[in-house]
Amino acid sequence: MADRVLFIGWGRVVAGREERALEVFNESMGFYGRLQQQGKIEGFNTVLLDPNARLAGYIELRGSAKQIADCRVDDDFRQLQADAAMIVDELCLYDGACDKGVEKQVGIFQRAMGKVPQMTG
Repeated sequence: MADRVLFIGWGRVVAGREERALEVFNESMGFYGRLQQQGKIEGFNTVLLDPNARLAGYIELRGSAKQIADCRVDDDFRQLQADAAMIVDELCLYDGACDKGVEKQVGIFQRAMGKVPQMTG
């Protein structure tokens, strides 16, 4: 079961680059599907958000810490991110915990919390 996630988010498509944006999106879907089929990630989820002022959509890649780290340095992955950076605003990548990794992260937080005085009242 995956314990790490790579969140890839983006804002609005740069005006005049809509066709290329759709091409890169479709290339990304194919690439992440191949990664999953090859066992290089456990899975991925794609979300397109309703219109808002900030985030247009995101993809989350799920896997082990090694799978996510390997994905980040994959040349094809890096090319897709470079391509995306040319056509969308606010491209962002964040690493995080998911599934069993959440329990581990909460434990880390609890240990850190035990080292600082808690304010009362």
